[in-house]
Amino acid sequence: MDGILHATPLYATPGNPIPGEPVAGFFKGHRGVMLRYAIFRSELPARGTVVLLHGRNETIEKYFETIRDLNAAGLWVATYDFRGQGGSQRLLKDSRKGHVHRFSDYIRDLDIFLEQIVLPDTRLPFFLLAHSTGGLVALSAAPRLANRIDRMVLMSPFVGLGGQKLSPKNIHRLSALMSLTGFGRMCLTADEPLKPFDDNPLTSDMQRFQRNNAIFAAHPEFALGPPTARWLYEAQKTIARVSNPRHLASITVPTVIVAPGNDPIVPFAFPEKLSQYFRAGQLVPVPGSRHEILHERDRYRAQALAAFHAFIPGGDDAPAAEAVEKSPETIEE
Repeated sequence: MDGILHATPLYATPGNPIPGEPVAGFFKGHRGVMLRYAIFRSELPARGTVVLLHGRNETIEKYFETIRDLNAAGLWVATYDFRGQGGSQRLLKDSRKGHVHRFSDYIRDLDIFLEQIVLPDTRLPFFLLAHSTGGLVALSAAPRLANRIDRMVLMSPFVGLGGQKLSPKNIHRLSALMSLTGFGRMCLTADEPLKPFDDNPLTSDMQRFQRNNAIFAAHPEFALGPPTARWLYEAQKTIARVSNPRHLASITVPTVIVAPGNDPIVPFAFPEKLSQYFRAGQLVPVPGSRHEILHERDRYRAQALAAFHAFIPGGDDAPAAEAVEKSPETIEE
């Protein structure tokens, strides 16, 4: 297939083996940016394909555990590293900077991925599972996904920003000013090394935290530093657009939003407010969980997976929220 290579390996690290025998390679995204992708086939009869969208500063390798869980349920997984991160082509000379020219570039990349990789090489029906920034991409693209994606599950979607020294308003003002005056490639904060486990905002599971950090330790070329002013400006514009009730009313793809209750990055109030105007969406709270719920302790992760499997592929009548309430793993702090 034109523009697609099949020679890029995936990388195993201690405690994080590669699931099965995936097909991996590059495809050309919007404006020719090379994006690394992989398809993981289930050994069971196919029940469909999950298109997996990552968060900022994440890689395919970080989702090996979740991919293995999905394959065990008879679901294929098709995923790729977003432009400017992971094993995909970087956009700036300083590869540590998390940058994007337009947030719509992510949407165009997703369109190309669905058309060139998912449609010809995987199995119907198609579902979408997205985390954080991936959730914002999914919400932005959702009105045009109605005839391609049957259902979506968004984990901790990036629909608001918390835990920063500056207020969201001041971040928006400063990032807008820098973007519009030629300084959009600069970062608002300094680059920092990997943070220790104590007080991290991502997960309360030390083993999974260390496993994920080991990926970047073994392959530092995959890691990002802080986002640029342009990335923040584009992301906040997109958050405002997808949070508009008119945009939410235009989404017809049935959606479940899984929202951690102890998330300092995207505080629970943001997805809760969004869900009030989202007719096609259902909110599933997971009290106690931090931001990266698929990398959390089993007590929280099991609730997220229970919500997912109650909703996808859609054969069960039980709503996702009811399935979580009945799960024996549901334990609050």
